[in-house]
Amino acid sequence: MSLLIEVCLKRTLVLVGLLVIGLILSQILPLLFGALSESILFSRNFLTMSLLSFIMIEVGREFEIDLKNKRQYLVDYGVAATAAAFPWIFVTIYFLIFLMPEASITSNRPAWVEALLLSRFAAPTSAGVLFSMLAASGLAGTWVYRKTRILAIFDDLDTVLLMVPLQIIMVGFVWQLGANLAVVVAMIYFGIKFYRKLNIPKSWLWVMGYSFAIVGISEAAFFLTKHPESLVGLHVEILLPAFILGCTLRTSANKESNTKVLIPGEDRAGLYSEEFVGLIVSGAFMLFVGLSMPAAFGENAVIKNSIGAGMLALHVVVVTLISNIGKMFVCFCYRKEASLKERLAVAVAMFPRGEVGAGVLAVSLSYGINGPYVTVAFMSLALNLVLTGVFIFIVKKLLTSKNNL
Repeated sequence: MSLLIEVCLKRTLVLVGLLVIGLILSQILPLLFGALSESILFSRNFLTMSLLSFIMIEVGREFEIDLKNKRQYLVDYGVAATAAAFPWIFVTIYFLIFLMPEASITSNRPAWVEALLLSRFAAPTSAGVLFSMLAASGLAGTWVYRKTRILAIFDDLDTVLLMVPLQIIMVGFVWQLGANLAVVVAMIYFGIKFYRKLNIPKSWLWVMGYSFAIVGISEAAFFLTKHPESLVGLHVEILLPAFILGCTLRTSANKESNTKVLIPGEDRAGLYSEEFVGLIVSGAFMLFVGLSMPAAFGENAVIKNSIGAGMLALHVVVVTLISNIGKMFVCFCYRKEASLKERLAVAVAMFPRGEVGAGVLAVSLSYGINGPYVTVAFMSLALNLVLTGVFIFIVKKLLTSKNNL
């Protein structure tokens, strides 16, 4: 048992280390080589999303749904949506009180409109980062992992759905936004209708192929339907189609227990090659997540800052703190299912932010939103990413404590 814990700890440290390396390189490379070309940016984003797609397909393959107990999933969605709403509301209020007055001169839009869109970055949990870290820490067989998996997917879905009305507020209604919503609903229906019914190859090579195909189709749809003025296109976050595909793949009748699954990427629990590939994919994803952080320093900085370093640090810490406090809502739920420490562990496990939050910030930049609050949002996202290992360590400590409350 101690050997397993040591292996899980090493894997966690490797993933955190790769994430930090990526974050550092994302700031150093633009200083050394100038602004990245469009082709490099596209390739980086394409690879990042493909790796995330691989992870989410594997998460979907391990995701067990009791279709006879739909009421429980409605409860879970309500908890996830509320746990996503509190950070959003807290950060919006903070931006309006302390940072948005300066922003009112940057555009013709009301400050509260920009605040609502920008602050949404604090709502979704980083499903890809979270699942990789929890599984690598040996927690895949726990109630905390199973419940966090459901909540993280649901709060990401809630963010994807809510982005439609937020974008309508920003640019007005265009048919692409209505199509986005229709595609999301159709995907959810498809996932329920064909749950565990698709009998197609499931080895890691095939899954990688599916991952690239999903991202390719998504990018092509966006390019072909992009509105020339608002730049809005038919674009569904990769999380949803990849996860649904994983849910529809038929599983073996002799499938082994989830307790033996160490990391996303295994075709069969205990199969070394699948486990090794899963670790490679998770590590590469963490590195690319860090590399995807926009440059914040030098003449090639994407996000601009007009406040002092000390005040900037204070705003970043406060925003990070209040957004994570919002996630603590989960502690007041599931009292009949789990102890207080387990519920607290779920809340802390939902602290990491990542790909979906970064996507919200990218959308905000595309609408010309700028100012110190954008810098604070990006820095808060980066700080949460760096602290992911600390959050997972706290979760493990809570679960290994002998005296659960």
